[in-house]
Amino acid sequence: MEDDGEPEQSSWAYLPDVCLSHVFHWLDDRDRSRAALVCKKWSCTMHSGSLWRCRTIIFYGQPSRARTLEFRSALWYTKKFGKYLKHLEIKLSNPYNTPFIKKFQVIMRGLLSHLGKCNSHLESLSIKYLELDCLIWKNVVRAQFIKNLAAFLKRMSNQLDYLNLKGARITLEEGCELLNSLSSLTNRSFISEINIEDFFSLHLSVYSSALFHQTMSKFHKLTILTFNYNCISDELLDILREHSSHSLCTLNIKCHIHDPHGQVVSGMSWANLAKRAPKLNVNFFFERVMKHNHLARILLVEIPVRSISLRSCYFSDPDWTMRPTLTNLLPAYWHGLQKLTLELNNDHELLDNELLQLILSCKRLLFLKVWAFLSVSFMERLLQNRAERKCILTTIKVRIYTAQDDSTEEERLLGDIYRKFKYLIDSELNYFVITYPMV
Repeated sequence: MEDDGEPEQSSWAYLPDVCLSHVFHWLDDRDRSRAALVCKKWSCTMHSGSLWRCRTIIFYGQPSRARTLEFRSALWYTKKFGKYLKHLEIKLSNPYNTPFIKKFQVIMRGLLSHLGKCNSHLESLSIKYLELDCLIWKNVVRAQFIKNLAAFLKRMSNQLDYLNLKGARITLEEGCELLNSLSSLTNRSFISEINIEDFFSLHLSVYSSALFHQTMSKFHKLTILTFNYNCISDELLDILREHSSHSLCTLNIKCHIHDPHGQVVSGMSWANLAKRAPKLNVNFFFERVMKHNHLARILLVEIPVRSISLRSCYFSDPDWTMRPTLTNLLPAYWHGLQKLTLELNNDHELLDNELLQLILSCKRLLFLKVWAFLSVSFMERLLQNRAERKCILTTIKVRIYTAQDDSTEEERLLGDIYRKFKYLIDSELNYFVITYPMV
């Protein structure tokens, strides 16, 4: 006997909307568009605003056919659903000539113009590594791009909460123009997070600029500020204390050997800021700034330091010594230091004892990453102290440099050490230790 009833529907037809949206969330643009053709319900899900809140658009310098299609799709859907956008990330992948940069500028002009008209929800914008000081950025193209971006930031200034322009490499005047765009409507900006690391061109003494100080005085709700040490001055610290101390939580400061870092900053300015901003933590990232006299001018005891990273980038100088930094400077932060990264080419001095003593003195140190010439026995001593609860490390990542081609014996000893402390490593530590020949 034939059944004249309704045909049985697939179980997918009864999938709750929230579950269907979650499935769509994990699909790329092409699969979403195909799925939207299944039925009206799936088509409605395709147009749900929650699916289009976050977008990343990659401009490929040397695109393949697949990458070109991916880019066009991302751009098209960003325009189509731009009104829902909350988080936008733009990436430049290997820009290699002026025509490509010109095309990028033209597309960005149209995209920013469209979003400026239709979007009222954008909270974060990230455009990293523009490198506007490169020769492929011709003056006219560069000026037009900055003008378009400034106009967009001005229009979005009341809603934008996060801006990342890391690696823009821009002039002082152009940089302040962009930052001023965030406060041009009310002469105040309430954005909470800004990343302007490597924002200004190399070699600029930003710390002495009255224009920069005037620009930064317009920010009244900064929570996280990421920037370079060549911006630091007593004036800037006073500005942060006056306008953002109630909200300021984190300063991420990069100090590069090619950026000016010889300015004198008062410990009192740091102390006053720390007193008014009790939640403040400072993270330092040093690139090839390794000499003790340079570091001593920067690492003042009044700074509430949470993290320090010192990278020598394989730089070796027999007149340079790391010992005074480990024994005199860093122990001043014993009460607050939580993360320590050392990438050193210390082939002329053994630092096992000094490093171990520093670790044991830092009562809140949780994260340790060291690339350096160390003896294998250092790891056994460190783990023994950890097993005895003399430190509270939860992450240990060590690359032991060796001047020998064959590190078989060192690897065998590391294996023995691992087996001895296996119970501790497996249950309590994020642990990774290897040897690395430096010949």
